[in-house]
Amino acid sequence: MADTQPPAAQLFVPPTLTSHAASQSSLEGTLHGQDTQEKKETEKNQTQPTTSPSSTPTTQPTENFTRSGNAVWNHMTATIRPTLLAEAELILLTIFTGMQDAVSFPDYHCFASNQTGNTVFLMLALVLPELNGKMFVTANIGAALGFFLAGGWLTGQLSHIIGPRCRLWLVACNFLQSGMVFAAGAIQYVYGIDLEGSRAIAVIGLLAFASGSQVVQSRSLAMTEISTAMATAAWVDLLIDPKLFAICNRPRTRRVVFLFALVVGALLGAAIYRTVGSSVAILVSAGGKLLVAFMYLFNEAEKPKVEESTV
Repeated sequence: MADTQPPAAQLFVPPTLTSHAASQSSLEGTLHGQDTQEKKETEKNQTQPTTSPSSTPTTQPTENFTRSGNAVWNHMTATIRPTLLAEAELILLTIFTGMQDAVSFPDYHCFASNQTGNTVFLMLALVLPELNGKMFVTANIGAALGFFLAGGWLTGQLSHIIGPRCRLWLVACNFLQSGMVFAAGAIQYVYGIDLEGSRAIAVIGLLAFASGSQVVQSRSLAMTEISTAMATAAWVDLLIDPKLFAICNRPRTRRVVFLFALVVGALLGAAIYRTVGSSVAILVSAGGKLLVAFMYLFNEAEKPKVEESTV
């Protein structure tokens, strides 16, 4: 009995060891909790898009600029309606065409726009070549007719691809035509008037090509009564119109105004030719064509067609 140890001695644990183990376990739990929290925050930051305060101010002007650019592009590629403003533009072009023909015939013995007379003269040149230089100049007539046909063909075929009444196309065509007429006037102003030769061919070719391209526009705008150049068909169609004396007759009115504008243009060109010279008349005509090019920017556009859905 004396050798037996009491039970209390067997269950005794030093207090320092117990507290150390508990504190170590608590520390590990705290570190584990912090690691778990940091991992969750990292995953949350990766899933959420990063936005900076400066992104909104820089995006807004870009969007406005894009919208403005789209609006301008849509305006320039819109299809122009054949309205009263389009009629006025063609009438102005008719006046300036009359001015060109009024100075091209006395200077070069050919017409820049009126190809009926050039066709007749060209046939006369084939049969009566001795009249070359007296009544007409064969090379000038051939150049006028050839460049006129080339301008009409090129403009007409490209219109089928681009769109005959596309605002951008009409503006570009008028700018190009104006540049050609300006170039013809500049050649005359700098070098004078040569009845024959390369400079004469250059002036005639520029004027005729621009006229051929211009005539296509009346067809594109569905106003065949205003051809801007040829008067024969307008005279005939006017005389045979069954509603010639009717009060409301738009085609008749267009033909009358067109013929009047052609006469006014010829008289104005002749007056300028007599007072200050043909180069000034050509330059004035070029300025007028440039004005029409700017006017096309304000024509009313066709409204987009709304397709009805069928169920």
